[in-house]
Amino acid sequence: MKTYGRYPIVPERGAGCRLWDVDGNAYLDFLAGVAVNNLGHCHPKVVAALREQAGRLLHCSNFYHIPQQIELAEWLCARSFADRVFFCNSGAEANEAALKLARKHSREKYGEDRFEVITAQASFHGRTIGTISATGQEKVKAGFAPLVPGFRTVPFGDAEAARQAITPGTCAIILEPVQGEGGVNVPPPGYLKTVRELCDEFDLLLIYDEVQVGCGRTGTLWAYEQEGITPDVMTLAKALAGGPPIGTMLTTEALAKTLGPGTHGSTFGGNPLVCSAALAAMQTIVNDGVLENCRAMGDYLTRQLEQLRGRYAFIKEVRGRGLIIGMELEIEGGALVNAAMERGLLINCTVGKVLRFVPPLIVTKAEIDEAIGILDQIFAAQ
Repeated sequence: MKTYGRYPIVPERGAGCRLWDVDGNAYLDFLAGVAVNNLGHCHPKVVAALREQAGRLLHCSNFYHIPQQIELAEWLCARSFADRVFFCNSGAEANEAALKLARKHSREKYGEDRFEVITAQASFHGRTIGTISATGQEKVKAGFAPLVPGFRTVPFGDAEAARQAITPGTCAIILEPVQGEGGVNVPPPGYLKTVRELCDEFDLLLIYDEVQVGCGRTGTLWAYEQEGITPDVMTLAKALAGGPPIGTMLTTEALAKTLGPGTHGSTFGGNPLVCSAALAAMQTIVNDGVLENCRAMGDYLTRQLEQLRGRYAFIKEVRGRGLIIGMELEIEGGALVNAAMERGLLINCTVGKVLRFVPPLIVTKAEIDEAIGILDQIFAAQ
């Protein structure tokens, strides 16, 4: 089906920060599968884990205990606020699980009329009917009405607007600590802390959607660590397994009891193959200096992009954290994405005018210099 606006590239293989197409053309990949390939393409440790597990057991039912799933869950909980993990297959599924948890928890504690969730403008939480209802972008919702009721959308970064939106029917607030699809929007200082305080004041669950910004992307393992606060629920997907599909919802012991046997599930969620890959990927991020490289190269890429901003008047702003960086333009960015692709650099454009840079976290200074050189060429032609 024609659900994707595809570019004229047919990738055949990848290694590190490079992709090669079937015609032998090489590309420097600063999109990384939309922030999935945090360790680059075909990282040896992820590939080795997949190969070993594929020869032993690919799939079995969640009716049984799965050792790889247990090991991954223990690893995630040991390195986060969470006590319990639910495995699924995508970010949308992880967010669906979080929304179900929030509503059921509130219903059991306060009754059936407390089910509303506050979300942010420009947010993106997935493509299911439930998660597009939560998403703060009208273009994502167009054509799919009636949507799931019970969502109130307020401006991202405006804590007072969030306070004003709270009613006796509110049960949770869901936020991306840094908005990805919405234009790489970084919250103002103190905003996330104030929202945490609001949730504590009104006994609301705070859900962090870290599908795009978790797993080291912002320079810390989880984006919430940079704010000195913790959510009640966190969702992950994208980079968690270094390429294979996985989604995860993490929460506390007390909240996890809300979803008992039969209340939620996933046939493929947490299967042995993907959990083996995820454990290898996450251990590599933590143990092999990847977070340190992300912070250093994120600072370097930001500085180089800022230098471009100083030379080209149509560049409005450079913003981001770690290696999720947005360059907001005064002009439409689609043509620039095409021009970069023709010169061997893969990036993309969100919300029409924000070029998004999410290279693998293993990117080198030389590769950043190469990308900046290409950008300089195409900007000069404007």
